Amino acid sequence: MRDVLDRLAADPFNLVVTLDAERALAEAAHPRPGPLSGVPVGVKDLIDVAGLPTRCGSNVLADAAPATADAPVVAMLRAAGAIVVAKLHTHEFAFGPTGDIAAMGPARNPHDPTRITGGSSSGSAAAVAAGYLPLALGTDTGASVRTPAALCGVVGLKPRYGALPVDGVFPLSESCDHVGLLAPDVDSAAFAWEVLSEGNTPELGKLRVGVLVDDYWQPFDPVLDDAVSTAVAGLRAAGAEIVEVRTPMIDELAGTYPRIVGTEAYTTHGAWLAERPEAYQPQTLARLTPWADVPATEYVRTQRARRRLVEELAQACADVDVLVLPTTRLRATPIGAEEADGHAVRPSLLALTLPFNLTGWPAVSVPGAVSDGGLPTGVQVVGVRLDEHAVLRVGAAIAQA
Repeated sequence: MRDVLDRLAADPFNLVVTLDAERALAEAAHPRPGPLSGVPVGVKDLIDVAGLPTRCGSNVLADAAPATADAPVVAMLRAAGAIVVAKLHTHEFAFGPTGDIAAMGPARNPHDPTRITGGSSSGSAAAVAAGYLPLALGTDTGASVRTPAALCGVVGLKPRYGALPVDGVFPLSESCDHVGLLAPDVDSAAFAWEVLSEGNTPELGKLRVGVLVDDYWQPFDPVLDDAVSTAVAGLRAAGAEIVEVRTPMIDELAGTYPRIVGTEAYTTHGAWLAERPEAYQPQTLARLTPWADVPATEYVRTQRARRRLVEELAQACADVDVLVLPTTRLRATPIGAEEADGHAVRPSLLALTLPFNLTGWPAVSVPGAVSDGGLPTGVQVVGVRLDEHAVLRVGAAIAQA
């Protein structure tokens, strides 16, 4: 535990918000028994930890009082014997996929400190990638566990919607918020998930793997395309049947996402925005304010469209067990860059993950092959007819190929 705390204290990547060293050492001296006994865990600073403030990466909450109770998901880890050691960097209020917008400045990618970690679970992914921690909690509203996992070269699990409680977690979008896990490898993520879900790892029959062929799903970086091709080839060699899937509704479905998330986020922040807009980072302010005057009728119509289009997507994918696709369209870009290779960064980090927040399906990002020997790649496995345990099994097969 002292070694973990020393590494976190010396972190050069701007990942640590609050180090809970005294309590962590006291708990390590007398660890609680359980499957995670003595395991150090980091928590995204969007999630309540008793005795520590939750500042959400924002000056709006610079004076936040310490939380009076652990969020239920934190309490679940403690009950299994884990020791919470730190609150970790988040993109401000989780409203962004880059991880470089926060009151404390940008988080830096351990693979290249000039580049983004991805967000919004920036500190959680990068602290695992840097070797500081074997497990961290994050949240995922459209990308926020899977995208930083992909950019940092670790594993990020977004469970089904509602599988883990979001009580004690500052909301971005109640319709799309998920709590998720970040770990260095699939085995670690699967073990943590078994602890939290109290489930059993299922036996898998012959897999039907869907490969999405519409233009929407294609990455901009050819190395990401190579990573998915390698993953699919490995699954085929292991006996999986590969099925091409077309999703003609995907652009319309994806178009509902910003309207739902923007409207729900503005509803949360409206009073603060009116009272002290200057406390927000300029980029967050610019993203929140356009949603001020959205009529309730438009929001309801958007939610109705979402439900219809999710059903259409489910029908399009009905013949496969999982989908395998890139996690992002780009790899880690320079900090502060709004474009890379002629492509807008933010939507490139969101587009391939957000549909599965709208559907609520389980998804995991695992490190993929890197054909150019450069920055990490992420391959996303999405459960259509399979649960988290099975999705992680498929992710493990990809990681081992």
